[in-house]
Amino acid sequence: MPTFEELIAEAAGVSVDGWDFSWLDGRATEERPPWAYARSMAARMADARAALDIQTGGGEVLASVPELPPLTVATESWPPNLARAGALLRPRGVAVVADPDEPPLPFADGVFDLVVSRHPVRVWWDEIARVLRPGGRYFSQEVGPASVFELVEYFLGPQPTEARSARDPGRAVAAAEAAGLDVVDLRTASLRTDFHDIGAVVYFLRKVVWMVPGFTVEAYRGRLAELHRRIEDEGPFVATTTRFLIEAVRR
Repeated sequence: MPTFEELIAEAAGVSVDGWDFSWLDGRATEERPPWAYARSMAARMADARAALDIQTGGGEVLASVPELPPLTVATESWPPNLARAGALLRPRGVAVVADPDEPPLPFADGVFDLVVSRHPVRVWWDEIARVLRPGGRYFSQEVGPASVFELVEYFLGPQPTEARSARDPGRAVAAAEAAGLDVVDLRTASLRTDFHDIGAVVYFLRKVVWMVPGFTVEAYRGRLAELHRRIEDEGPFVATTTRFLIEAVRR
């Protein structure tokens, strides 16, 4: 079996560009939500004429859509992801736009009949409502409250109530409706996630940087070593991933 040092060195050296988690195959497992976001999103894309994918990451999910609308635009803020998304999506006619993920979106009012986003860091509901035409649709899978907090609290200690409830779907519904959208579907899921070795933990925290802000191997070497021994003795580190699906229509 690889040693602790070998595992963390490998995970610390691999690229974390894009939003592809295939490096974790065989090292971590995560249950998937029952609603099959990518397939459901693709079905809505097939009926749209103008669509926007906000915070596209490396463009991997949008690239999986078999039939894109005649006008398809994707935004992304992180330069490595932006380059990856451009290489993947521009050959399919998608306009990939650099955007800081802060208002305003760089588009005119009422341009799109579909706006989608998978795991947005923050949702600017007023901007989504503004760029949607009346009757236009927002469709998104989002990270739910206290997702993978077993891992977060292992490194950071108990988190305050506000942090644990920050991504509550009820708040999303209220914000959407205040912006002029009617929520027509809301589904939630709690899913099991297993980390089978300490390399998987390091890779995950390097990639999902908001989980443990400022995470580095050196800063958390002691806790990583303890967790490595725990996984060796007891088996996978188990956490709960939370997700919710929200669909809303502009009035």
